[in-house]
Amino acid sequence: MLEIGTGSGYQAAVLSGLVRQVLSIEIVPELARSASALLAKQGYSNVKVRLGDGYRGWPEEAPFDRIIITAAPPEIPQTLIDQLAPGGKLVAPVGSTVWGQDLVVVDKRPDGKTRRRSVIPVMFVPMVKGKG
Repeated sequence: MLEIGTGSGYQAAVLSGLVRQVLSIEIVPELARSASALLAKQGYSNVKVRLGDGYRGWPEEAPFDRIIITAAPPEIPQTLIDQLAPGGKLVAPVGSTVWGQDLVVVDKRPDGKTRRRSVIPVMFVPMVKGKG
């Protein structure tokens, strides 16, 4: 599973009990360092945290059966859909304003085609894009 937005590491810890491996990307250096250290100290050996731009995903580890985004991009980055395995699911809050976001589920069929559906209105912080 790929998680975009590690934050404190809490969600990665919860997810670690549900999947074989959690790879989590955090764009804020201090959060990436502290979450990585805390998760390791607590014994979460199946969680790996990386400092980076979530818009780029983690191509060298793709494809992913599941991808979860914890901040709202205006649109789901195509790079993440490309890194989703056939038969996989991606869940993300999507919208350019706090008041205009929906939780979107993307299902990638075995033939590679995708189906998107809005599930519920939500309010998340905006997803930050790296520079360069």
